[in-house]
Amino acid sequence: MDEALAHWLRLREATDWASRSGSLTREIAERLAAHDIVHVLDLATGTGSNLRYLVERLPPRQRWLLVDRSPDLLSLVYERTAAWATARGYTATGIPDGFLLEGNGLDCIVTTRQMDLNLPLDPTLFDGRHLVTGSAILDLVSESWLRALAERCQQAGAAALFALTYNGLSSFVPAEPEDDLVRDLLNAHQLRDKGLGGPATGPAAHASAEAAFSQLGYVVHSAATDWVLDPSQRDFQDLLTDGLADAALEQRPDLAATIKSWRARRQAHVDNGRSHAIVGHHDLAAWPPPL
Repeated sequence: MDEALAHWLRLREATDWASRSGSLTREIAERLAAHDIVHVLDLATGTGSNLRYLVERLPPRQRWLLVDRSPDLLSLVYERTAAWATARGYTATGIPDGFLLEGNGLDCIVTTRQMDLNLPLDPTLFDGRHLVTGSAILDLVSESWLRALAERCQQAGAAALFALTYNGLSSFVPAEPEDDLVRDLLNAHQLRDKGLGGPATGPAAHASAEAAFSQLGYVVHSAATDWVLDPSQRDFQDLLTDGLADAALEQRPDLAATIKSWRARRQAHVDNGRSHAIVGHHDLAAWPPPL
């Protein structure tokens, strides 16, 4: 399962980066500029895409702690980041429990830690952090997890930046009659318990996260960051179609014939180079109010 997830994470990285909000990232970076060294906590790291996106966009002296429950995914962070670093003119050097990224003014020490992120959230993860961040995680967690996240950030005085939270919306061209059905089944599937504090917030996650931080007095900004996919992204759309169909089948196995027929027709559009898709996401940035 982690091997398949690692492949999906590699495939989606370019689309994720193109979709993310540059303006929210800049707002966060500006609020971190006063720190000589920026200490960052990255939750549900996967293979390190969020690190690779942000490391060039934050002040250059950084210390990161990357946390994920999968040792297999964490084992790929250095490999993928070293390849990225070489292409960008940086040097990546392995150290115990992590690696260094250096060059072109960048001074970044990265530490990885394998651990479960279920409740209660370990307060020591947040101690001394200036930024708590993650990508494609909030729609998998519970309402109580979101409140605990906001509380831990407040206790640490940390800003928050969470990217690519699924919002329950999607559309396809050419359209098929079952597109809305499959989307609705996916949205119901998203509400299942993912092991992060109870039933997941799913499509309501962005609004719930906004409320959790706002209730603690945080300034909260958000931006739409939809995936906008065209026929050139065939491999990406292949896996997206399979993922949607698999979730729908798990939710309603009695509709197997209908869902499999939808998958075949949707896949034919992809194979014939005529498929366009939009999948809705939001980014969220939050920071404590000025003293």
